[in-house]
This record gives sequence, structure tokens and C-alpha cells, in this order.
Amino acid sequence: MNILYDEHLDGPLPKVDKQALLQALQAQIPDLDILHREEDLKPYECDGLSAYRTTPMLVVLPRRVEQVQALLKLCHGQNVPVVARGAGTGLSGGALPLASGVLLVMARFNQILHIDPDARTARLQPGVRNLAISQAAAPFGLYYAPDPSSQIACSIGGNVAENAGGVHCLKYGLTVHNLLQLEILTIEGERLTLGSEALDSPGLDLLALFTGSEGLLGVITEVTVKLLPRPQVAKVLLASFDSVDKAGRAVADIIAAGIIPGGLEMMDNLAIRAAEDFIHAGYPVDAEAILLCELDGVEADVHDDCERVRQVLEQAGATEVRQARDEAERLRFWAGRKNAFPAVGRLAPDYYCMDGTIPRRALPEVLQRIASLGAEHGLRVANVFHAGDGNMHPLILFDANQPGELERAETLGGKILELCVQVGGSITGEHGVGREKINQMCTQFNSDELNLFHAVKAAFDPQGLLNPGKNIPTLHRCAEFGAMHIHGGQLPFPELERF
Repeated sequence: MNILYDEHLDGPLPKVDKQALLQALQAQIPDLDILHREEDLKPYECDGLSAYRTTPMLVVLPRRVEQVQALLKLCHGQNVPVVARGAGTGLSGGALPLASGVLLVMARFNQILHIDPDARTARLQPGVRNLAISQAAAPFGLYYAPDPSSQIACSIGGNVAENAGGVHCLKYGLTVHNLLQLEILTIEGERLTLGSEALDSPGLDLLALFTGSEGLLGVITEVTVKLLPRPQVAKVLLASFDSVDKAGRAVADIIAAGIIPGGLEMMDNLAIRAAEDFIHAGYPVDAEAILLCELDGVEADVHDDCERVRQVLEQAGATEVRQARDEAERLRFWAGRKNAFPAVGRLAPDYYCMDGTIPRRALPEVLQRIASLGAEHGLRVANVFHAGDGNMHPLILFDANQPGELERAETLGGKILELCVQVGGSITGEHGVGREKINQMCTQFNSDELNLFHAVKAAFDPQGLLNPGKNIPTLHRCAEFGAMHIHGGQLPFPELERF
């Protein structure tokens, strides 16, 4: 087989004749929209992680499941790699296209198929925007709980692929906790239903296995999600601290008090100032850190919880605790947090958004070590946290036009992720691995675990055609990275060598 290497990916890819593939697609799926000219392909060269760019060989934009099915069958038969893409808001290079493959864009599948207010479910095409689900459910007093900061643009299919979370995931869970059923297509074009419309289904939990699989196992064509009743009351407390250590410890104190907030977010001074300049949310710009704590439920419970949290925050050393006066101020407080990423983008020509998870008890230590690592690499870091579940988003500021700064930012980001593992955490919480964190997978997992991942991949996609070269590193890559030793250079399962 003719193969080539893509500089961004792990391992070889089949060599594909672009013109022959284009002609085959046009002949077999004549009504399929295909982009093949250089100027049409450029807008698809990256996802939200713009540091890595590859011009795709072909981009296809189907409108019907039958077109997707025919495309996958053709690509499977001709050994052509396929990368599925939704809204393109991902931040780990998961939708990075291939120079020798097809980019399958599912954005046109954007219909809400059915909302059942009695069963509290919504059946959706994968291109439906996250926020649009709650907007459609609002007349029934319902909403969809997972709310990534990109919810105005990100799609539910991408949320499933990355197991996205959001500021309210502490209480209401990640995408995987709010799913009932998926309809998918395998690389052979076979239709599968994972899960069911009931709260549980027999057999292996393939629904959970598929959620967060980052396009390696199949292409999502339909999603059924759970809807929740809107809380009667939601109140937000904003607490200011004169040190990030105190703010970090306050997070653990709130959880230790037996209180599970709807949302518990933390921002350091650099992020506070950026968000305030951008949104004018009313944040105290002289604070070293702030916590946003939302309590929701029935009126009496929320009132009591607000008082309990206020006491915990004051005992933890908060210099000020403010409760949002009304709904408008509550929304402003959250607007500042949800716009922290674009706000920080005003501080430097570029920034690199990391995504790691740590035990709550390690927050103060990790923040101190991130500051030390930033100083060591000569780069500023703004910190934004889903503090309640330990999911942190350090934003590394740099200028890609300055020689060596991108490389320093990547190195710093890798060290932060390795720090997360050292303290008992994970290299990702909701952004996924994609292309970005493939080296740190070698730090997180041992050879037996990685071989198991490869075996799962091979069970769904034996030829390795779906989103190849991402998410799961080869053991040889890990050996080169210095995180693993392979005896005699052999994999325990030789049949997985091509992965």
C-alpha cells in the first residue's frame, strides 16, 4: 500500500488519488456538495485550535443520511481516511483535516426532530447548536443542562464526540450523563443504535463508550438527549479573594460542607481584568481571584444554601461576598465568565487554551506551580476554572509572530498537563485529546491501557480510516516521547501495528 506521513499526526496514512476520488464521488453520489478548489478548502484547515493547520484534500457537505452512508461505503472500499467535523469549535485539533483524506462536514444536519415534554427528551440532528436545544425547550419549561462556553455556536454532535461539559456540569453532569440514545454510521456505512429511549438499556454500555470517542468509532447522525425542568430560582454569589490559594481552598470547603452548587467557577486576576474590560460584568478588578457560585432549586432551599455558602466563603478568607441583585446581574456575572476566552484574546496576539482536570484539594498547589512554570518559560498565564469539578483552563498568552514563542507555549502547555497527572488528575476534562494532547496520553496511560484503546478502535474501524493519527498514540510514539519502554520494539498485539 502506498502511504504518506502527515506532520501533524501520529503514524502513516494511505496515499489517495484526489482526482480519482473526486470523480468516483461525483459519479456515485451526484447530488453531494463537494469542495475541491484550494480557495474553498482553506476555511476548513483547522478547528478552534488554530496552531495546527492542514488543507483538506476534499470537503463534503451532505444533507441526507443516505449521502453520508454512501460516502462512508465508498471511502471504506477505496481505503480513504475520513474526518468528521461539526461546528469546528473544538479546541484540541480533533477535527484537524487530512491532506490525504475527506473532511465530512455535518453542519447541515441542523434540525430539531422532536421534543417530547412529557418524557422530557429531545431528538436532534448532530448539527443542532447546543443553545438552540434549550431555546426550543423553553416553552415547555425545560432546558438542556450541559452548557459549554461556546454553546452559542458548538453543535450537539461535537458535544457528544468530546463529552463536553460547561459551567453547570458539577451538579448536572457532562454530555454523557444527559444522553439517552445515539444513531451512528460505522465506516462501512452500517447503521447502529446505541442506548435507548428508556433510562437504561441491556448489554454493554456502548453509548458511554462512544461518547468522547472523538470521531474514531463512527459518525453521529442523530442524538436523543434528556431535558430538565428549569429551576424555580437561581442565585449567584460572587466572592473576592486576595490570594488564589484562599480561593482554591474555599472551593474544597464548599463541597466539604455538603453543598453541590449548580455552578462553581474560579478566575484569577488576569482573567478577571480581561473579562471586565470586555463585558463590564461588575467584577472587582483588584481581586487576585474570584469565585462564582450559583445555587438553584426551590426558593426556600436556595435562600438557605446562599447563607451557608456565604458563611463558608467568609470563613475561607473572602474579602467581599456579593449576591446578584436580580436576574440581569446574575446573567452579567455569567456573561463575564462565559466570555473569558475571547476576552483574554484581547491581551495578546495569540493564546493557547489548555484543558486539564485535577483533584479539588490540589487547586492551590497547582495554581502556584502554573505561575512558576509560566515565569520559567517567560509567558503569562490567565487561569479560568470549572473549579467545582477541578477542570481547569489555563490560557497561555503568546505571539506566534515572535520566533520560538509558539514552541514555548506548547512546551509550557505540555508541562501543565503532566502536572495534572502528577497530582492525580487527567490531561483533559472536556476538550478531548485530538492532535493536541497525544504526547501526554503517553504520560497518562501505560502500554496495556493504550493497547486496549487500540483494540476498541479496531473493533469498530479495522482499517483505521476514521480520524486516524489522533487521540490514541502508538506505543512507538510513546517510546520516542520518553514515557514508555517497549521491549524489542514490539507491540504486544502485532495486528495493531498499523494504528
